[in-house]
Amino acid sequence: MLLIIYYGVAVLMSIYDYAKKGEDLIEYLLDIPSFVIVDITVICLFLYWLLPNYVLNNKKYFQFTFWGLFTLIIAGFWEDVVGFYSGGGDWNTFKYGFQQCMNYISNTTQSIGLPFGLLLAKKYYEEQILYGNIKEKQKENELKLLRSQISPHFLFNNLNTLDALIDSDKEKAKEYINRLSLIYRYLIQTKDAEVMELTEEMNFAENYMFLIKTRFGNDYEFEIIKNVSLNDKFVPTGAIQTLLENIAKHNRAQHGKVISATLTIDEEWLTVSNTKSNIKPIQESLGTGLKNLEYRYTLLSDQKPVISNTPDTYTIKIPIIQLSNEL
Repeated sequence: MLLIIYYGVAVLMSIYDYAKKGEDLIEYLLDIPSFVIVDITVICLFLYWLLPNYVLNNKKYFQFTFWGLFTLIIAGFWEDVVGFYSGGGDWNTFKYGFQQCMNYISNTTQSIGLPFGLLLAKKYYEEQILYGNIKEKQKENELKLLRSQISPHFLFNNLNTLDALIDSDKEKAKEYINRLSLIYRYLIQTKDAEVMELTEEMNFAENYMFLIKTRFGNDYEFEIIKNVSLNDKFVPTGAIQTLLENIAKHNRAQHGKVISATLTIDEEWLTVSNTKSNIKPIQESLGTGLKNLEYRYTLLSDQKPVISNTPDTYTIKIPIIQLSNEL
């Protein structure tokens, strides 16, 4: 819309200027459409090719400068050729050389400067508004996550399980207490952390899996597959807990069929896949846990979780964050 408004006004001004000078019809038909098309093309090249590929993502400033100047020269040269042709100029007098290239750069820069600046300013303020909304939403979701982690309901369920173990298996009850204390210690220590090392998250995950298996008996089976080293790899704090909670919340073993879950760690993705049951939860899920993860990844990475839901299995892949590259 900004481009339409700007170039609509620019075209009207050009028509008025050409009319005052008494220019031929061919100049209206060639010069005006040419400068509009060339300007918009150059702006799009800068916005969608040069800036993303050579500045924002790769920091290749020399290549950006070279291709940027080359683009400006080609655009200026094209407009000069069209104007020379429509004006009926003598090609023997057409100017070449270094100074003419400088003129092309100057003229094209002046031509695209205002609309390009308007688009950049618009994009900047849109990104700032989006960033502010995401930060606000993240704070709300993190508070909800923290409340769910230390909720009385979670503690109540674990105390009931512990009470039953004390009467039936005192040694396992001791281990259960130890694992539960490790979980709460981890939750308290990491409550303010945006991301956590994958090694720490996996230690937490193993303790959390122990609680689930102890509470539900043989209803759940978990397998961890580590295809790569966990060093220098990070995920959002509490991400794995969210994925494990999702499995236990929405699936129950039935007719002796165990819910099997596999947690696979590759170079760039952490994948959690589980078999599904046909038992529908009493309360419809709002998906707040997974939405929270998506919001957090919006801030932390240029990738988002990927979900695959089939009649038999549910799979979610979350990106592994490389701090040196992404933060």
